[in-house]
Amino acid sequence: MPDNTTGGASDALVFFGASGDLARQQIFPALYAMTKRGVLNVPVIGVAHSNWTVADLRKRARDSIKRVTGGIDDRRALDALLSRLRYVDGDYADRDTFTRLKSELGAARHPAHYLAIPLTTSPSHRRSSVTSFGSSARWDWPTVRVSSWRSLSAATSRPLGA
Repeated sequence: MPDNTTGGASDALVFFGASGDLARQQIFPALYAMTKRGVLNVPVIGVAHSNWTVADLRKRARDSIKRVTGGIDDRRALDALLSRLRYVDGDYADRDTFTRLKSELGAARHPAHYLAIPLTTSPSHRRSSVTSFGSSARWDWPTVRVSSWRSLSAATSRPLGA
C-alpha cells in the first residue's frame, strides 16, 4: 500500500477493532483474498479490547473466512495469513496499549493503520485514543487510513509492502 506521506510502501498493517463485526464479516475475508493474490506480505496486527490472545484472533480469522467465503480453498494462503497475524489487547485510550503495539511492530517504520471501530465511540474517547496513538508513535510519519470496508475488498486491494 503506497504511503503518500513518505513516498514509501507500508511495512505492516495495523487494524483497530479486530474482534468486531466488520473484521469478522469483511476484513478477514479480504485479507485472505489479498494473501491468495500474493499482495499481502507484511505483518498484520489486530488491536482490540477483548481479552483475547493471538490464538483467539487466528481462530476468529479462520472461522470468519470459512463462514463468509464458503470454505477454505487455498490452505497455503490461509496458513500464510494466520502466520502474519499478531494481536495487541487493550483499551484505545490507554497509552500502554500503544506501547505494546510499538513493541509488536518491531522494525516496521511505515505501518498503515485501519480504523474499524464504531463511530459511536465517544468524542472524548476518540480524542484520548488519538493522543495516545500520537504520543507513543516511534515510526516515521504514521499513516492512518479511515475508510469503508470496500477499500479492503479483493477487487480494489493494492499490494502491501510492495
